Amino acid sequence: MESPPSNDVCSVCHDSFTLPCQANCSHWFCGNCILRVWHHGSALQPCKCPICRRFITLLIPSENAEYQLHDNEASQVKENIAKYNRLFGGGSRSLMQRVWDLPFFIRRLLRELMDPQRSLPLVIRARMMFAMILSVVYVLSPVDILPEAILGIVGFLDDILIVLIVFLHIAAVYRSILLFRHGGHS
Repeated sequence: MESPPSNDVCSVCHDSFTLPCQANCSHWFCGNCILRVWHHGSALQPCKCPICRRFITLLIPSENAEYQLHDNEASQVKENIAKYNRLFGGGSRSLMQRVWDLPFFIRRLLRELMDPQRSLPLVIRARMMFAMILSVVYVLSPVDILPEAILGIVGFLDDILIVLIVFLHIAAVYRSILLFRHGGHS
């Protein structure tokens, strides 16, 4: 979603969203609320989502929140979100965190690819398509590291691993685009 659901409220302040931000776990918070959660804990590590307890390694401000950035407090919140993304958005903490983040990034990427108003750079699209084509060629080719004909269902493990690696690569590329787009760059 480009903005939080209209009938939803921030799970921290239990009020309507002000400067809504979506975390990498797909939950929405007020920008200032999630920053307060972070400051309440250790400032040296990312905060955990108050709903699902996963580490928040990326905060993406709502596309519709730009009109609220006229006052000083709102611009300060946006600067702090950019600082948070610079500190913790460089990469996930673990492979498991990356796998958990995968549906979030793939959903956003597909939505962006379908939206005619937004377009990814041609180089990024080509890189993603190349990775996907190579993975399809490997999965469909008769040459396998673990052949299905001999090992049966166990032979599909290498195919699943290749597809997972490709999707993790695509998610990492898209994550870097989101970081750049939403102030995570220096």
